Amino acid sequence: MKMIAQDKTRKRFEDEVALMAIINLSPDSFYELSRCADMEHVLRQAHKFREEGARIFDIGAESSRPGASPISKRAEINRLVPVVSRLRKEFPDVQLSVDTYKPEVASVVLAEGADMINDITGGSTEMLEIIAQNQAGVILMHMQGKPETMQNAPAYDDLIVDISEFLKESIKRAEVAGIKEEKIWIDPGIGFGKTVDQNLELIAQLDKFKELGKPVLLGASRKSFIGKILEQEVADRLEGSIAVAIMGYLKGVNILRVHDVGATQSALTMFSVLWKKSH
Repeated sequence: MKMIAQDKTRKRFEDEVALMAIINLSPDSFYELSRCADMEHVLRQAHKFREEGARIFDIGAESSRPGASPISKRAEINRLVPVVSRLRKEFPDVQLSVDTYKPEVASVVLAEGADMINDITGGSTEMLEIIAQNQAGVILMHMQGKPETMQNAPAYDDLIVDISEFLKESIKRAEVAGIKEEKIWIDPGIGFGKTVDQNLELIAQLDKFKELGKPVLLGASRKSFIGKILEQEVADRLEGSIAVAIMGYLKGVNILRVHDVGATQSALTMFSVLWKKSH
């Protein structure tokens, strides 16, 4: 009976927030322990994430950390295709997202069975048209600048307004391209061309982005602003990441993109029970 009760509690939490697990194929991602060296490693991680409650896998082959250099389309495709193809067969009930901004890469992985594209640039016209042609979904993210330079003194006239306007325009372009309204998600882009204070302001006002009428994704797991506040290296930022996830939950985000599915799931399930009991 206890297990049944726990399952029901977890299901209620999952109905409110979806956990997106990061599957990292890049050898130079900022969090070394998240890097998958081969297919066996990918499958081990994926099965673990699914058992822990992940409903979406976000698969990336090019690092977008501050200062990162882009890789070629061919190299990205070569890393992604075997993994997307295998995960599609192994996990028919999991949504597969591919983290890429290259239209040519998107075209290939969508043909392999990916469900959506997570585009850190907010989606070029060509990218959006390819996604629409494949009847797929898109995550439209805000980034100021490019990964190589985005942390060089980012500045805004009005942080929330500027990002909201960017996302509103991206949504409009996605809909014009023919992407179904229910398949468009948005991400304000924590850490992508933002200072520590700007990241904190974004998180404090995440509910403002709900006004755009699309599911909101929060991707803050183990990012550098947490390390700067807590004076911690990336391997030590789990607790800080969970604190941000809880704040995102309170602000009504729909998807949490995380490295640590099990720990985040447990913390948020427990918090949601306590929070509802107190209100």
